[in-house]
Amino acid sequence: MCGGRGTRLDAETEKPLFRVGGVPMVDRVVGALRESSVGRIVAATSPNAPDTQAHLDVPCIETPGEGYVADLDAALADDRLSRPALTVAADLPLLDGEIVDRVLNAHDGGSLTVLVPASLKRGLGVSDDTTFEDGGREVAPTGVNVVGDGPDDAWLTRDRRIAVNVNTLADARVAERWL
Repeated sequence: MCGGRGTRLDAETEKPLFRVGGVPMVDRVVGALRESSVGRIVAATSPNAPDTQAHLDVPCIETPGEGYVADLDAALADDRLSRPALTVAADLPLLDGEIVDRVLNAHDGGSLTVLVPASLKRGLGVSDDTTFEDGGREVAPTGVNVVGDGPDDAWLTRDRRIAVNVNTLADARVAERWL
């Protein structure tokens, strides 16, 4: 998922092309997927990110650019994708193949939402604007999910590699410390 505007990042470039540790975040995510057991990589771009689409060396599905959920729905409706589908946000510069494979191994049919404790995000010093209660614990979505048919499940991890989403310049500084 790499079609966001990144307005909170306050950068001169599209969010997926924002460099963390000198490398565009989307390149780090594509690299992590290539290191994993994922069989095929398809990027969901939007009119908000034309430079990202031109930059990528993987097939792209253009979504309307109306927000993460609407763009995800549009991508999943494309007949080039089958379910289950791993979805990954382009703002996860610490992602690597090992954690991607752990997510895939945790998937046991249906859909899987990968969560981290909100306290972990706060402890790392990264933004946590989207939190909710799950099983009596405040959690935050990571931007990594498996979308399938059937029941929804959640997987809670304390792994910083998927807890650090870069939404602000302060988040980028935290990510660079962990690279």
